[in-house]
Order: sequence, then C-alpha cells, then structure tokens
Amino acid sequence: MKYTRPQEALLKNRLGDPVHFINLLAGPRQVGKTTIIRDIVSAKPTQGYYISVDDELPVGFDPSATISPPQKKDRGWLAFHWQEARNRTAAWLKTAHSGDIFVFAIDEIQKIEDWSDIVKGLWDADRASGVPMHVVLLGSAPLLMQKGLSESLAGRYETLPVSHWGFAEMQQAFDFSLEQYIYFGGYPGSAWLIKDETRWRRYVRDSLIQPNIEKDILQMVRIKNPMLLKQLFELGCHYSGQELSLTKIIASIIEAKHTETLADYLHLLTETKLLAGLHKYAGQEVRKRNSVPKLHVFNTALMSALQDYSFAEAQADRSYWGRLVESSIGAHLLNTADEDTKLYYWREGNQEVDFVLAKGKKLAAIEVKSAPKPVVSAGLNVFAEKYPHATKILVGAGGVPLAEFLSQPADDWLD
Repeated sequence: MKYTRPQEALLKNRLGDPVHFINLLAGPRQVGKTTIIRDIVSAKPTQGYYISVDDELPVGFDPSATISPPQKKDRGWLAFHWQEARNRTAAWLKTAHSGDIFVFAIDEIQKIEDWSDIVKGLWDADRASGVPMHVVLLGSAPLLMQKGLSESLAGRYETLPVSHWGFAEMQQAFDFSLEQYIYFGGYPGSAWLIKDETRWRRYVRDSLIQPNIEKDILQMVRIKNPMLLKQLFELGCHYSGQELSLTKIIASIIEAKHTETLADYLHLLTETKLLAGLHKYAGQEVRKRNSVPKLHVFNTALMSALQDYSFAEAQADRSYWGRLVESSIGAHLLNTADEDTKLYYWREGNQEVDFVLAKGKKLAAIEVKSAPKPVVSAGLNVFAEKYPHATKILVGAGGVPLAEFLSQPADDWLD
C-alpha cells in the first residue's frame, strides 16, 4: 500500500474551500512535494494541470497543438501555461459538478526570474474576473521563494511546509528500524538503497547534496566564495551536534578575513534545510545572537553520507553513535517545530543541555543520552534551577524512549 504524507490530506482539505489564496508547498529537495501534487492532479486529470520548470513539456500537454509554449522558461512561458490552465478551467466548468475543483500546479517556480511579480499580476487578474482555479506553487529553495513572497505576494498565499521525513514516516513507509533511521536519515528516494551502502552514499551525495548546493544556492544566489560555502557545509556535517565558532571554522577550512561571510552562508544553508547553527539560550536576545553556534544537520543522511563510518562501524563506535543520536534528535526538532518555536542549546561552565525549546513563555530543556544505562543529567538540574518554569526532558535510558520522542512533534514537548 502506497504511503501518503499528512501534508497531502491537508492540501486536499484546503483545495476543498473556495479559491481565496495561492497554496504554497515549500521545503527541501526530495521530500515528496511533487509526489503530493501529482497524486492530487492525476486522480482527476481533467480537473488539473501540472507544469514543472524542470520539464520539457507539462504532463498532459499535446505536443501536436497548433501553438507551442515558448522554449525559454521566462515570463512568456509562465503566462502561456497560465492561460492554458484558464482555458482548461473554462472547459471543465461546462461539465463540473458541485464540489469539484480545478487545480493548476507549478513546480520549481523559483527558477523563473521575477516569478512573484508575474504570478501577482496573473493571480490578481483571475480574482478580478472570478476564475475558479486553485493555484499551487512548489519550490525547493525556501529562502529564495520567501523573498518573492514577502515582496510581491503578501496576503495572497498560504504556506504548507513540507519537511524532511521523520522516524514514524520512514518506519511506516519503508519499515525502517530506529537504528536505520538514525544512520540513514529521512530521504524516501534513497530508502531502497540502504542494503548497498556504497550506492546509497553515492546517491545522497550526487542526487541530494550536490543539487541542493549547486542548483538551489549557487545558481540562484550570488556567492562570492562557492568553495567556502561547500566547505562550511561539509564541516558542519562532520561536526553536527558540536559547538564550533565561526572563527575556528575559518581556521579549519580556509584563510578568510570576515566571519560575516560565513554567517551569511550558514543562514543560506539553514533556509535550504541542510545545516543549522543553533544559538546558546540566554535571557537576553543579544547574547543569544552573539553566542558560538552549535551546528546541526536537518537530516542525518547528510552526516552519514560524508563520513567514513559504515552502518555497522557507526553503531560500534559509541562516541560517534552518540553524536548521530543527538543529531537525529536535533533534526527532528528542527523539522517539526512550528515557526513560533525556537530551538537553542545551553551551556554554563561545565554544565550543558543539548536542546532548549522556547515558545512564548513555554520552555523545555532536553538532554539526550545514548548510553544503554540511565545517566544522571546534572545539566538539566542546573538549568531548572536557573529557569524554574522550564520542563525537564531526558531522552534515552531512564527517560523518554528515543523512538517515542522521535514520533511526536517538537511542540508536543512544550505542553
């Protein structure tokens, strides 16, 4: 039985409402955005039109048509297909029944120059003339999309985030064990390759990491030093779960004069859901921003694919496995926290807490233990003394089982 992500049901519910907003599916590469919209459109082909900036021709387009779409993927190309979608909507209306919908979906929209201005004009024209056509935009570079959305489409869209796959999903869809999820991460496209680790590692590097860096960042953002960006990403994957100052990063990978450049690159990697730099939790916002970042991958597949450890070797090395476990928790929290929930770490002297969740006045301190026997966490107690209203959560032996923690979204642990 085919597995469908929860976001598909949510999008279907939104499309069941009258046309009010553009629906935006935004998230990293290879997490199922295209599958979600293709499932919806292919279920009733006469009620949908799907195009992709990466494809030569849209699905269902007649190549023998008198008028062909422009070859260049620009304003004219998008306007052509938008009009085609309008024409199909008009034809569909003649036979439509109550409750039926028509969906026009555009994949990889961010690759069209000035896409948001073009969409704004076409969308506003449809609203003025009452065209009952739902529009769904898909993009794999959230930062680049957000710029256009905030500048041109404010008030015209609703976002539906599509994050990396979690443990419960990989278990249900691919029968992953907890250990397999910790090591191989949550990329559905690579799941069938895990029995051949060489092929799996090559796939993650060539089909996931390289396109994220080369297409989603380097081709669409002006980067002064592409090699520095790549080295920062690779170093972050090697040091996931560890504090590393930007000054030390510079010393480790390249001679450079300005930490601001690395900070900008880390921001890009965070917005493309590859690598985050968590700040130290403190009462004052300035102290948080100025703290040494703790690097964390959004998907442990990124970490494992760039390391020399095999699955068996990683499990045998308790120190390294502990870093993988902590990174899987960090990735889970990063991917499931809502936009109002912030994720930090905490350290004071020799005492530390792996993660701190903060949302309004709610606060939760989370310590991860991968050892098979219960271990007392002094850091949690010190943190609780400093912030008495915080919830203390120990993940691992003697606390919340790892599988249970990975099966509930971040915000559940704030209640």
